[in-house]
This record gives sequence, C-alpha cells and structure tokens, in this order.
Amino acid sequence: MPLKFNPNKIKVVYLRCIGEEMGSMSALAPKIGPLGLSPKKVGDDIAKATGDWKGLRVTVKLTIQNSQAQIEVVPSASALLIRALKEPRQKEAKTNIKHSGNITFDEIVSIARQMRHRSLARELSGTIKEILGTAQCVGCNVDSHHPQDIIDDINSGAVECPAS
Repeated sequence: MPLKFNPNKIKVVYLRCIGEEMGSMSALAPKIGPLGLSPKKVGDDIAKATGDWKGLRVTVKLTIQNSQAQIEVVPSASALLIRALKEPRQKEAKTNIKHSGNITFDEIVSIARQMRHRSLARELSGTIKEILGTAQCVGCNVDSHHPQDIIDDINSGAVECPAS
C-alpha cells in the first residue's frame, strides 16, 4: 500500500520553464498532482513569477507546504548572461543561437557574485572564470575581447579580480 503524503512536510520540486509562459500541463501534473495542488493554478503562478525572465529558460523551485506552493526563480549562469546582453527575444524557440553582444567585466563580476553560492570554486576568481567560460559558450564578448583571453589574463595576473 503506498504511503500517504503528509501535508505538513515540506516538499521541493524543481522545474525548467520558459519565462512568462505557462508550462505544459503534461510536465507539471505528474509532479505536483499527487501533492494536492492544481497544475493550472501553479502554472499561472509560475508564469507570473517568471515575468522578469521573458523568453529565457530558467529553473523554478517550488516549495510546497500545507497545499501551498512558494515559487522561487533559480536562474542559470547562461540565463543571467543573456539577460545582461539585453538582446531582443525570439518568439520561436531556436537552438544554438549565438549572442554576439558585448558585456562589461563589472557585469561578469556581479553575475559571479550571484552564482557564488552554487559554484564549486574556492575563490571568487574561480567563479569569474566559470562565468567567462559560459560567456564563451554563449558567444558574447567581454569588453570587446574574447572571454578566453580574459581568462588567460586572470591566470597570468594581468587582470585583478576582486577578493569577494
């Protein structure tokens, strides 16, 4: 006999969705239906909570307790970089889009500070290198230079990284 869900227990569910769009019910219903929540209502709440991330794929953390869902957006490094580029979003979903914009090094440092708690690097300079590697994969430049050149400059000591 299956165990019953305890409504006082906190349950955490992670979902990937596109910002400001209601997720598909076929993906949402099996995850939150057994917890006693309406997939349509939760989908509307997710669309409202991801309004700032319109058109970008972000991870959403649902914390469910007492048949109430709290929604928190957990953006990835690539979503933060694409948002910093301020490029117009395409309506149709295309794969392998190269973003040819330019980001300042200060924006890279601020993104690295946001991602610091999720990074495996020991120091902030390692997290900055991780973000620069993501910028290279996205296809953007940093201060009109290729991100790999800036990583090499950080390794050689030519570019100073903030301590924290």
